[in-house]
Amino acid sequence: MLGKKLVTSQKRGETRALCLGLGMVACSVMMYFFIGITVMPSYTNSVWTKETTCKLLKTNIKDKVQCSFNNGADDENIFQYPCLEVLVDLNFSGQEVMLYHNEETQERNPKCSYIPRNLKNDKEVKMLIETAAENFRKHQTFPCYYDPERRKTSVILIRLYPPKGLFFAFLWPSLMLTGGVLIIIMVKVSQYVSVLSAWQYKTNI
Repeated sequence: MLGKKLVTSQKRGETRALCLGLGMVACSVMMYFFIGITVMPSYTNSVWTKETTCKLLKTNIKDKVQCSFNNGADDENIFQYPCLEVLVDLNFSGQEVMLYHNEETQERNPKCSYIPRNLKNDKEVKMLIETAAENFRKHQTFPCYYDPERRKTSVILIRLYPPKGLFFAFLWPSLMLTGGVLIIIMVKVSQYVSVLSAWQYKTNI
């Protein structure tokens, strides 16, 4: 009677462990899929891959420019904000190029180097842009990224998804997948050992 209870308890534990392992594998696959459709396109489409040094030439805050956002519906949101233009010398070559905050900045408005995310508060937007301009004036030389194949003449300050960020994006689902597979293997090994022990017990009898 006690032996049957132990076997039943062991089977329940193995079933739970197996479900946990399969759940971890399924979650990791979903995370891989999510990264593949969100992070990877931005990483592979980015042409600013080579790091170099940029020297500040000029910062200029222009008058308010118009920017429109369409959320997919019929209504279109239109915002106006001051436009920060930053010109830099690429790798001390004497070449004057436009600097953008990241890849998205040029897509949103190629006339401006920096665009705050929230454009609804005029005072906050103005303060953020003035702070950004002041930071550029303080740090005359800084690392930046350019297109080594010269498809884009502009440069960016930071990459949305650098190789290090991509590594960490894949690290967690990889660890979860490895953990799930190890749990499944351990359950299968435990089941095999149990069957083998039962067979040896019957043989000895």
